[in-house]
Amino acid sequence: MDFTDGFVSDEYGEVVQYASGSEDPLPASPMQIPISSNSPKSWKSPGSPHIHDKGSPVNYDRQSHSPRDGYPKKGGCGGKGTWEGLLDTDYSYSLDSNDPNYDGIEEYEHPDARKSACNFDAYKKKVTIIVEEYFATDDVLSATNELRELAMPSYNYYFVKKLVSMAMDRHDQEKEMAAVLLSELYADVIDAPQVYRGFSKLVESADDLIVDIPDTVDILALFIARAVVDDILPPVFLKKQIALLHNSSKGVEVLKRAEKGYLAAPMHAESIERRWRGSKTKTVEDVKARINNLLIEYVVSGDKKEAYRCIKDLKVSFFHHEIVKRALIMAMERRNSEDRLMDLLKEAGEEGLINSSQITKGFDRMIDTVDDLSLDIPNAQRTLKSLISKAASDGWLCASSLKSLSLEPRKRLLEDSFTRTFKIKSQSIIQEYFLSGDISEVCCCLEADNKTSSNELNAIFVKRLITLAMDRKNREKEMASVLLSSLCFPADDVVNGFVMLIESADDTALDNPVVVEDLAMFLARAVVDEVLAPQHLEEVGSQFLGTDSIGGKVLQMAKSLLKARLSGERILRCWGGGGGSTPGWAIEDVKDKIRKLLEEYESGGDIREACRCIKELGMPFFHHEVVKKALVIVMEKKNERLWGLLGHCFGSGLITMNQMTKGFLRVAESLDDLALDVPDAQKQFVDYVERAKTKGWLDSIFHYANSIHVKENGTCL
Repeated sequence: MDFTDGFVSDEYGEVVQYASGSEDPLPASPMQIPISSNSPKSWKSPGSPHIHDKGSPVNYDRQSHSPRDGYPKKGGCGGKGTWEGLLDTDYSYSLDSNDPNYDGIEEYEHPDARKSACNFDAYKKKVTIIVEEYFATDDVLSATNELRELAMPSYNYYFVKKLVSMAMDRHDQEKEMAAVLLSELYADVIDAPQVYRGFSKLVESADDLIVDIPDTVDILALFIARAVVDDILPPVFLKKQIALLHNSSKGVEVLKRAEKGYLAAPMHAESIERRWRGSKTKTVEDVKARINNLLIEYVVSGDKKEAYRCIKDLKVSFFHHEIVKRALIMAMERRNSEDRLMDLLKEAGEEGLINSSQITKGFDRMIDTVDDLSLDIPNAQRTLKSLISKAASDGWLCASSLKSLSLEPRKRLLEDSFTRTFKIKSQSIIQEYFLSGDISEVCCCLEADNKTSSNELNAIFVKRLITLAMDRKNREKEMASVLLSSLCFPADDVVNGFVMLIESADDTALDNPVVVEDLAMFLARAVVDEVLAPQHLEEVGSQFLGTDSIGGKVLQMAKSLLKARLSGERILRCWGGGGGSTPGWAIEDVKDKIRKLLEEYESGGDIREACRCIKELGMPFFHHEVVKKALVIVMEKKNERLWGLLGHCFGSGLITMNQMTKGFLRVAESLDDLALDVPDAQKQFVDYVERAKTKGWLDSIFHYANSIHVKENGTCL
């Protein structure tokens, strides 16, 4: 796409500027031509029309005494009675020293600029053909060779601009192809200053691009963010360019969107890399298989260059810790290949192909799984310790930053055949629940499959539930939160489930780029539903040190969600409420409906109708509000009709023990206020607590005096 402004094309202006060696954010040529104010008139001066260089493109009519000829110029303009070529892009004109816009420097520059313009026009045509063919064939090698054969590296900035601008007006597949090609050409065919200049021109032309491409701001911002993630554009580009643009230009919006909308987001690299994937989407299993194959081929051939090429082709720099882990496992299994594999990791680290954080992460993952490896690899712990010592002594691993590795066997999780069977069954239970929405059926299945109420199995179920929900729509996410609040798992088991989720977040990120946001929302929702207490957030965060870690990001985002104004209501409604696809009720609406249905039942309503109304709310995680309001009405009016309703709801499973306990605790917290209207509120409450324990509604160890009083901040309802 070419854009013109006024009478002179931008491309020609760029050529003139470039040929003269004038200043640019990244100058293309250091050559400077000194110009003196006393310089003699050049061959182009109107005052010396008879001086010609050999091969000069300027021709003057010998019979004419006018600086203008009488014949139409090339392109059909310039003759008598014409517009004198004002709209012409063929710049074979004579300079007039009396022109108020006359610049003496042009006396010297014009021959080179005109020659450059001819070359530039030819370059533009060839580049357009190269890009069109590339989009049609997806042949990176062919496009690379054709651009190299043009042998015009000083114009490659235009290729960057043309490639991106053409891709912007096409589908996601072409956008991804453009990003891949730029990454392949960088440094090898197109040098860094040309890439920088190409993106500068794109930002400057954003106001023109938006005429034909309404989504220019978002698309170009994503291209810039992708270039930064692919390390072909320095992050400082954004700040430098924004200082050169007018505040009202679209280019400023583009740069701000790139910085705040894409590069500042958690897990932004994975999200940006996968934004245009389409048919090129990689799954975790695909990447792991490719990593395994390249390591096997390297062990057989010993060709490091080929191995490095394969690693680069993966284009998952954030997943390089998997290469480290699999190389270590292979080295432990094939001791005769140990030196070759360790040498590969060493040189990859020294050349920056695998960065130090990915190497450390790979070793940490090995430490976490070494107990399991001991079943297949004798003395796995001792072997791993020797590999760590070797890497540290060679200087490519910082052993002090690794997790501790004890030679004594650590306590392992329950990972036997029964556990593996439970994982398979739990997946079937969850998938069936997403279809039926039957919580009671899930509870029955769990009781049958986890008769010992194993803490490890509870945590595994939590992990599996949320993992499957994150890969589905909002309806299933809401259903997962509702189920989690209804299962009455111990808080420690839920915490361990979230810890396991965060530990596997790197793998999940390949399939779900917004894994951090999803986990943070599930964690915040668990606090709002009182499945977890606020202090449990710190327990989760303590497992992952550093704000840059995934655990730190999840914890920070969850806290931000909970601190927001009206956070409780917003988090409850984040996925639509009620496990359905329609928007959920507002909290005040739900409270009002509960009050009305209780008043209607108290005045002689039918118990089945009351239960139906409670079910239709579709918010089982909020049934503690039913318990609270019913208990308050019973204490105020001393009418035990509602007490009977609570008993019926508990007996039918409509209100769980967990929700019953929460309801009683909330009444306990409001006893001081309630005593203003009901003087014997304290005495009545003690009596009802004992009766509830006798009926089995509350656990025998329930003691409201030890409950934690939580301030009303939007998360407690």
